[in-house]
Amino acid sequence: MSTAPVIAAVDGSDDSLRALEWAFDAARRRGAPLRVVHVRQYAAWGQADVLVAGPPEAEGDPVLDDVRTRITGRGAQPVIEYIALEGVPGAVLPELGADAQLLVLGSRGRGGFASLLLGSNGLAAARDAECPVVVVPRPGRQVHGEGPAEPGPRVVVGLHADSPDEAGLAFAFAEAALRGARVQVIAAYPWPVQTWSAPGELMPPQTGQDAVEHETRALAEGFLAPHRTRHPEVRTDVEALPGDAAGHLVAASKDAELVVVGRHRRRLLAPARMMGSVTQAVLLHAASPIAVVPPVSVEE
Repeated sequence: MSTAPVIAAVDGSDDSLRALEWAFDAARRRGAPLRVVHVRQYAAWGQADVLVAGPPEAEGDPVLDDVRTRITGRGAQPVIEYIALEGVPGAVLPELGADAQLLVLGSRGRGGFASLLLGSNGLAAARDAECPVVVVPRPGRQVHGEGPAEPGPRVVVGLHADSPDEAGLAFAFAEAALRGARVQVIAAYPWPVQTWSAPGELMPPQTGQDAVEHETRALAEGFLAPHRTRHPEVRTDVEALPGDAAGHLVAASKDAELVVVGRHRRRLLAPARMMGSVTQAVLLHAASPIAVVPPVSVEE
């Protein structure tokens, strides 16, 4: 088991305290230390490009003092470290992921507009951190669609049959094993498939939907085989579904333990870190906690 810490980012808000509870449980399951971090925002006139973070000063921090009070006395605690930093949270938090196995934060903190579904710090961390980032949403998010066909803990993961995300799949299986959960794999395929024969003229699909669904499922089963071998105790259900991948993942998030999505690799013509539209939509709308998993480093 890795000794790298699970980091909980707190700022005293209810959102961050929910993230703290999730991180506490995650650290306990992993046998990992828990690092509770409060990044105190610079004044508005501060120059973030001059100094990213100040030295740790955990003593006398009221946010961390409140966390200590909440946690003290609990049984089966992980080793807990408290750190206070000064800086711009959107810059500091991603950097903390360099030596962590997981970074956990709430969907919104104290700042920002009440109407936002995801705060800027959560977006920055999910986009830039080198470790997986878990964003814990506010309770009560409504999602459309029916609930799961059967009860029990689930970890939901998206699979793109044309370019599978091995890091995301590996994370989903490992997390399911820790939680005694099954993995629900959502493999979406485009339908209807339309091609242009001439300007303004659409050709009907050359292949039937049943064939496309069968091919998508077969590809997914092949990509999942090594993960099933590594985690034979984890049950896997594969759903090949037509249309919008983000919509299917959001619908599947109802009553799920976690939804796992990947982050785009850097590309030659787009060297900055990016998140795809599916990942952003899931972060904004999923009802369960969302794990954004960075790709295996190749060119970075």
